[in-house]
Amino acid sequence: MWADSGEYERVLGRAAEHAKAWLQALPARQVRPSKTADQVNSAFGGPLPAEGMDPEQLIDFLARNAEPGLMAMQSGRFFGWVIGGTLPSAMAADWLVSAWDQNTGLRFASPATAAIEQAAGQWLLELLGLPEGSDVGFTTGASMANFTALAAARWRQLEAAGWDVNANGLNGAPVLRVLAGAERHESLDMALRFLGLGAPEVVPADAQGRIEAAALRRALESGKGPAIVCLQAGNIHSGAFDPFPEAIAAAKEHDAWVHVDGAFGLWAAAVPELRPLWDGVALADSWGTDAHKTLNAPYDAGIVVVRDVAALRPAIGMHAEYLPQEDHGPGDPMEKSPELSRRARGVPVWAALRALGADGVRALVAGRAACTADLAARLADVPGVEVLNDVVYTQLSLAFGSDARTRAVTEYIMADGRVWMSGSRWHGRDILRVSVSNWSTDSDDIDTSVQTIRDALAATA
Repeated sequence: MWADSGEYERVLGRAAEHAKAWLQALPARQVRPSKTADQVNSAFGGPLPAEGMDPEQLIDFLARNAEPGLMAMQSGRFFGWVIGGTLPSAMAADWLVSAWDQNTGLRFASPATAAIEQAAGQWLLELLGLPEGSDVGFTTGASMANFTALAAARWRQLEAAGWDVNANGLNGAPVLRVLAGAERHESLDMALRFLGLGAPEVVPADAQGRIEAAALRRALESGKGPAIVCLQAGNIHSGAFDPFPEAIAAAKEHDAWVHVDGAFGLWAAAVPELRPLWDGVALADSWGTDAHKTLNAPYDAGIVVVRDVAALRPAIGMHAEYLPQEDHGPGDPMEKSPELSRRARGVPVWAALRALGADGVRALVAGRAACTADLAARLADVPGVEVLNDVVYTQLSLAFGSDARTRAVTEYIMADGRVWMSGSRWHGRDILRVSVSNWSTDSDDIDTSVQTIRDALAATA
């Protein structure tokens, strides 16, 4: 039976109250959760009750019992992994997306959300300086953006070699070489595995994790057949960008498709002052990124851009008699990401872009890089702190002498709760890795971070 608007109003009102209480508590809240997943499960698990729960009581129960197990990822003091927060405008737009409940696979079925995503895609091409006329698809995240782009690359490179992968699959196909740097992100390997392409040929990287263009050229010259070259905009540990002009030139001399994994780094292309990092990136064939990581849109904000529209759509899309698809230039959203049914995830991206404007996006990205540089400079003056990377963007890798001391400092910081920074291992050393991605991170958060590290060093001396 259809629920009247009053029931929606009551339940959504309760959810809004809890959401506002959560957001208001963030400035003073410890970042780490206070309960583990197993502890939280005691409230949510067990046999499914035979009787239902009143919707308002359910929302109260959900908020009350989930809160101790939530990480304050929205806080400006969260520096773990590469995770942004959510801009208020983008969050509100995401709420509307849920209320509208549109399946954004077909332009015919949901003209408004398809048009909004088309506009967001055009703005992204303009903002990032990517080729006019490229297809832009909205995926769940950067991993699926890479998968989508590489599916188009696989289709095109095998088609050029005389093989129809859609009809014949990979059994008996020409060998398709994939080359990638030694410090690529592991999600790239995952996408290649999903596509049946196996592990890439590994090309050496320099001390900052950048692929060595000369080594890439030699590797391409040593083999033959269709090829895909995967480059990186933003190393997970150093923030370094591959040398795009030289690497792409080498790839194009061998007719290779070039894909750029720019999960968080592609946004640097919006900032003229960061041009030494991204110069030449637009010469590639496809790009993947995530608007949650740097633009601070809500989750489900992956973005794939493919120059070769004629390769992307047959690689990803499908046609069925019951689907009212149109023959038109923009293409249906379902031809640009590997889903038929999905929420209108491009709408919050549009909202973030429209709320900020081009100047606001540039200020947001440049500001995160400036915060990282400031934090690095201040920590470099703290006895016992080693800054391990050239700080060029939003990533900072730290060590504190021995691996044991670094692990102890990391454990102190995570247990302390004032900030959250995650451990990793880079160049054979345990490190503390800092990623400045949240739009709300400010000088006070940097002050707190420096003091927390000072306290950790004192406590582990």
